[in-house]
Amino acid sequence: MITSRTTRPPRRSRRPLGLVTLLGAALVGALAVAPAAQADAPPPAATECPANLTGKATCYTGQDVNGAYYAIAIPNRWNRSLVVHAHGGPDLGDTSDPQRSVEDLDRWAVMVDEGYAWAGSSYRRGGYGTRMAATDTENLRRLFVTEFGEPKRTYVHGQSWGGDVAAKVVETYAGAHGPYDGALLTSGVLGGGSRGYDYRVDLRVVYQYYCRNHPRPSEPQYPLWEGLRADSTMTTDGLRARLQECTGYASDPLERTASQQRNLDDILAVTGVPERTLESHLRFATFTFRDIVHARLGGRNPFSNEGVRYAGSHDDAALNAGVQRFSADPTARRDLSYDSDLTGRVSIPVLTLHAIDDPTAFVEHEAAYRASLQGAGREEHLVQTFTRESEHSELSNAEYAASISALDGWVRTGRKPTPTSIAASCAGFDRGYGTGCFYEPRFRPAPYASRVNPRPGGLRWPAMTAGQERSWSRIENVGIAP
Repeated sequence: MITSRTTRPPRRSRRPLGLVTLLGAALVGALAVAPAAQADAPPPAATECPANLTGKATCYTGQDVNGAYYAIAIPNRWNRSLVVHAHGGPDLGDTSDPQRSVEDLDRWAVMVDEGYAWAGSSYRRGGYGTRMAATDTENLRRLFVTEFGEPKRTYVHGQSWGGDVAAKVVETYAGAHGPYDGALLTSGVLGGGSRGYDYRVDLRVVYQYYCRNHPRPSEPQYPLWEGLRADSTMTTDGLRARLQECTGYASDPLERTASQQRNLDDILAVTGVPERTLESHLRFATFTFRDIVHARLGGRNPFSNEGVRYAGSHDDAALNAGVQRFSADPTARRDLSYDSDLTGRVSIPVLTLHAIDDPTAFVEHEAAYRASLQGAGREEHLVQTFTRESEHSELSNAEYAASISALDGWVRTGRKPTPTSIAASCAGFDRGYGTGCFYEPRFRPAPYASRVNPRPGGLRWPAMTAGQERSWSRIENVGIAP
């Protein structure tokens, strides 16, 4: 844990932002909330580094003018490049979590070990808001420049939902002459919000069809696209208890009743959600859906399951006749799309890393992202790598090190790496990290629709075109408020 020292180090000399950076920010002002000036923000305070960086770096924490807590680390042997980190989630809560960026620094110490300065924001609040998180990420980059000077090169790294955030940073702030030189997206939720959660929509309705306890018949009823009633007092423990009651998911299979086992088998077969992450997906489809619908969209519905035929159960006809159906409010879907969908308009090198058996952000998100760049005519800016790992956001440090090195080499030399060349380079990093290299250079993910039931019109990518983004940006209060 990082704790503040009692004394503050001398403030670094301020260096003004370059004209190109300022002009680039002005050009995107119509498409996102403009980053706030940092003039009134207190300077970063020197702090204890995480234990795995002790003696290797100088660390700082602080809070920006919008209330977002952040952490910064500058290695003793700094290569003069910066990695700006966008964390996953979204975490739920009304305020910024001062520990989130500290925990992220501990987790991503590999970047500092590789010689990069690191900066991560906790965002100004919890809850959904991709553009808000992208703005807070850009704000932190500007704060770093103000306090510590302009790096030689700046990279944005996004993990999980933070992959969507970082991809939004790329499209909004990283034009051909912008302040970012490249992007690393790992385990990314790259299908965007309007389609990227459809499998959780399916889980929510299929679960209720079989279990009928969320809500129970004796409780106030609500449309399932809400996730949960706005005033519900249900806790995560309460949700787990209901899931256990219906499916026995936490029990040894021999201890489940026949009804529990059949419910579990049907839910998993129909939705394609892995058993080991069933609870976390249902939690998202409950509490995060409530945040999206009630806290961010004013009670409007952005989700639909019209036209979806569910298959794989012991009785598909009964399931499709009995499952709850609903259609999205067009304005709610537009606002979620504007906030979180990607246009594919990329002008800098982007490298992705994803586990083939990721149980949370299915690897088919990568197919959606490639299709979005193809649809925008920008595929030449993308290299995708895949590993035969089976975890989400917990890949090998040697692979993370190989990835940032490959991206840096691409930016410095202009020579585009290949999945094979990146895989070959990993062994050199693993001699230091000893965490293994598990690349599968020939792997290509199947289309997104092969894993997630497409909605009518949902086969064309990008989900939001650049033209739609420009048009929607002219609508007052479009999207999700910061």
